[in-house]
Amino acid sequence: MSYRDFIRDPGRDCAVVAHRGAWHGAPENSLAAIQRAIDLGIDIVELDIRQSADGVLFLMHDATLSRMAGLDREAESCTMAELRSLRLRQGNGGEHQEVTDQRIPTLDEALELIRGRIFADLDLKDRSLFPQVAAAARRLDAADHIDLKTEIATQTDLDWVRAQDIDGIAFMAMARFTAENIQDKLALMAPLAPFMAEIRFDQLDTIAANRDHFRAAGMALWKNTLDQANSGGWTDTTALQDPDRIWGRLVDAGISCIQTDQPEALKTYLKGRRQ
Repeated sequence: MSYRDFIRDPGRDCAVVAHRGAWHGAPENSLAAIQRAIDLGIDIVELDIRQSADGVLFLMHDATLSRMAGLDREAESCTMAELRSLRLRQGNGGEHQEVTDQRIPTLDEALELIRGRIFADLDLKDRSLFPQVAAAARRLDAADHIDLKTEIATQTDLDWVRAQDIDGIAFMAMARFTAENIQDKLALMAPLAPFMAEIRFDQLDTIAANRDHFRAAGMALWKNTLDQANSGGWTDTTALQDPDRIWGRLVDAGISCIQTDQPEALKTYLKGRRQ
């Protein structure tokens, strides 16, 4: 099954997205974190992509190597050989975390691992890498297992995406919807026909009241519940204390993909809702 087909399946449950991999027990953005997500039966893994000084695409969230590898240096100033010489810290890194045997993976290695096993949301830290990432996915026969995404707020954003060579790759729009702008935003996105939107919103009622419009546009809805400011109070910390208040309300409003740093807990919660 392709990523698009999975997302469009009307009978599927809410999809669980493991942010930077299932990193409780493995370094984030590592092959081990991807494998752990696969082993847990997670639907989608989110991965961060950068480019090395010698042009190799690799996985790393931060601009510097301090948190995950203990080196005070810009990640993209290193060659891939230099990056591969480092060992990643456990979990989400920091000085308190032990050093593991995991190395910084290339995008090629990640694509070979995910292909046919799990879907991947690729968060490019420089969106100009769209064509290179798409080419790598096509070369490794993983094009139907990934998405590429960027903010769509203006006609300029739309025109930029349309100019990229991403044929065969699922595109996810990132956007903020409010009661005042929702129809204009949907009209703006229409030429791209995104299979999904990573959304922020003024209030959840805006999304719930317009679910038929999203459905008519063929656009599934993705919401982050990460412990970050842009989650708008819809956080993992609150969800762990009261999952109905966060995850349950999102699902009831029509959200069908949730990205979390607690994928095991979300998977368990969703299974309980079905019983």
